[in-house]
Amino acid sequence: MNKEQFIYLQETGHVSIPVILFNYYAKLGINEEEFMVILQVIKFKQTGNQFPTPTEISDHMAISTSTCTSILRTLIQKGFLIIEESEENRLLCEYYSFKPLWDKLYTYLMKENMQKEQEQNNEEDMSLYSVFENEFGRPLSPFECESLAIWIDQDEYDPVIIKAALREAVMSGKLNFRYIDRILFEWKKNGIRTIDQARNHSKKFRQNQGSNNNKQSDNNEDYQRKVPFYNWLES
Repeated sequence: MNKEQFIYLQETGHVSIPVILFNYYAKLGINEEEFMVILQVIKFKQTGNQFPTPTEISDHMAISTSTCTSILRTLIQKGFLIIEESEENRLLCEYYSFKPLWDKLYTYLMKENMQKEQEQNNEEDMSLYSVFENEFGRPLSPFECESLAIWIDQDEYDPVIIKAALREAVMSGKLNFRYIDRILFEWKKNGIRTIDQARNHSKKFRQNQGSNNNKQSDNNEDYQRKVPFYNWLES
């Protein structure tokens, strides 16, 4: 084999390793020696040897057979590797399986995504408080902060919809939490969940405001609210 042939083999021959495993193995608690043993086992499995011995693995590494045996045992104990059985030609055959590793990786990724979503929601909540304080021109009172928290946590209003209701209150010249709460109540009752739906509803309301006698803000027939707003008795 000449150099050109050797280089060609290196360029064309490969073992498939998920990139995401390279990115997260340390976060799963796998050290470099353990990771290299995992890669060696994956390589053997992809080249047809489903159950390489510690000696076969160590022959391709700079560790002894006893060290390789210890690492394999550790990977099994830590729940990254299991030994399973299959039947071929009426003979039971053992093989390594990384199902526990992929399960741990999936669980870690889902937890990480949930944490990122929670951090994003927290940032949106803080942004929401800032938007209200900017519009009111002052810090919010404890009662107002409680009202915002209830809209988000209990009523489960989208922060974007809450901001839209705030803008509607500003445009109507009625900048108080009671009026905003009535807007949100009216929107929820009418199944409004998007900004476009809120805009269309508000546009129709303003067009019919005179004939409907300010129905959106003053109709108490269905409107009830448990939250004791600071300015609850204000019109």
